[in-house]
Amino acid sequence: MVDVGAVTLIDLGGRTALVTGAGLVGREIATTLADHGAGTVVVTDLSRQLADEAADAVRAHGAEPFPVVVDLTDRTSVAGLAEATSSLRRPVQVLVNNAGMPPGSFDDLSWAKTFADTTPDDWEPMIRLNLYGVLYATHAFIGGMVRSGWGRVVTIISDASRTGDPHMTAYAAAKAGAAGFMRSLATEVGRSGVTANCVSLGTIWRSEEPPTAEQLKKSFRRYPVGGPGYPRDVAALVAFLASDAARWVTGQVYPLNGGYSFAL
Repeated sequence: MVDVGAVTLIDLGGRTALVTGAGLVGREIATTLADHGAGTVVVTDLSRQLADEAADAVRAHGAEPFPVVVDLTDRTSVAGLAEATSSLRRPVQVLVNNAGMPPGSFDDLSWAKTFADTTPDDWEPMIRLNLYGVLYATHAFIGGMVRSGWGRVVTIISDASRTGDPHMTAYAAAKAGAAGFMRSLATEVGRSGVTANCVSLGTIWRSEEPPTAEQLKKSFRRYPVGGPGYPRDVAALVAFLASDAARWVTGQVYPLNGGYSFAL
């Protein structure tokens, strides 16, 4: 927690948080929320192993973990998630829609196609997880937040939806749709003490090894900070938006990209 005199800037006060996607970024978000006072952190993934590993990390950071295997593209599976978490001591009041699917690895661009060369079969997985997954998860928990008079929804999107990156059309459309959804949601639930915001990511470095000089030159030459962001950078901003410190912030998209979008 960060203290200034008697004021705790980021303190989740024992609330229950739920983070979808238990990979490296999701795990960092989950443990950071634990560090800032979340009492229980629900972590979800399609992979039991990733969910359990994130749960172990949450426990090590002092919060009660609750791992759940869920398919966010399946309404029945998400309904099961809502049912499973209904037994927790406190309801979910912080939802972080982190799970997502990029079109492919940036180390191997064999997947890259122009929109004219894609088919609906290429679009569907992008839309189902990156947009419908956000809708399903938010729908499952937003009613409880409104009834309790307090809630935070933070959705992770991509700068591909803001800068018009080529060969990522369906992915960009889904992420832009999620941003539009969050703005509309913010207008609906703001008077109930619930906020809804997005964090828009540039390149987040997910390797244990730091980027080489060649990688920095090739991939980050347009980044004013001269390098990538890391999972901890994402987690720090999410923790702020999940807290009372951000009570007057809603309907916003926060670029987390080392200045990339204004440097184009």
